[in-house]
Amino acid sequence: MEANVKAIELKELWRRYKLDADEQARERLVLAYSPLVKYVAGRMAASLPAHVEEADLISYGLIGLISAVERFDLERAIKFETFAITRIKGSIIDELRSLDWVPRSVRARAREIERANAKLEHELHRAPTDSEMAEQLEMSVDDFQGALTQISNSSVIALDELWTLSDSSGDQVSLLDTIQDPNAPDPARVLDSSEMRERVSDEIARLPEREKLVVALYYYENLTLREIGEVLGVTESRVSQLHTKAILRLKSRLGDEALGEAV
Repeated sequence: MEANVKAIELKELWRRYKLDADEQARERLVLAYSPLVKYVAGRMAASLPAHVEEADLISYGLIGLISAVERFDLERAIKFETFAITRIKGSIIDELRSLDWVPRSVRARAREIERANAKLEHELHRAPTDSEMAEQLEMSVDDFQGALTQISNSSVIALDELWTLSDSSGDQVSLLDTIQDPNAPDPARVLDSSEMRERVSDEIARLPEREKLVVALYYYENLTLREIGEVLGVTESRVSQLHTKAILRLKSRLGDEALGEAV
């Protein structure tokens, strides 16, 4: 009964805000959905350096939530929570990027690893090993794994990376949900595209077993890196490396395709 009452109250608040431009209703909607911000900030904080405060992420995310409330179309065939989470993540990532806290050398190294992975996968027709990647990059295996750790510690993207649509809406969708499609005028349709989801799923299925398991446990079972380490019997640092390798592999496979669609 309580859930039904809350749903009715929210529906009334949406009506008052969207139809009557009631600013008090807008404020109450932001307050009602504010737990979404804490949820998203908490998940992102787990993969960020210790000096990044969760409270700061929450403040950045609130900007995204307010934007989501203002831009949400009640006629869309999509839940507000789904729409809001992408905008909250986008707001946090935009603010972190504006602070320029990730060294350019780390970003450059990540792109270099993506290119090397794509080249070796094309030549070998399989996922390259750490030693093969290290040889391609002309570094030791220890240095390669160290680079993965450094990238992991500075990464806020992974499968949650937000892609801005090429239409005038300015909306964003995540890599996990879809691939950018500039020919689709409605971001909600792109977000819900089962075909795009299947393509990402197919690429995840092609990952080496341990990387695939890390992705599944982290993104679908909501386990922390430490908990995944306990499942696999390895250190949290090693799980972080496996996660980063999986994400860079996916980006190297899907990046060119997404770029081709955007051209």
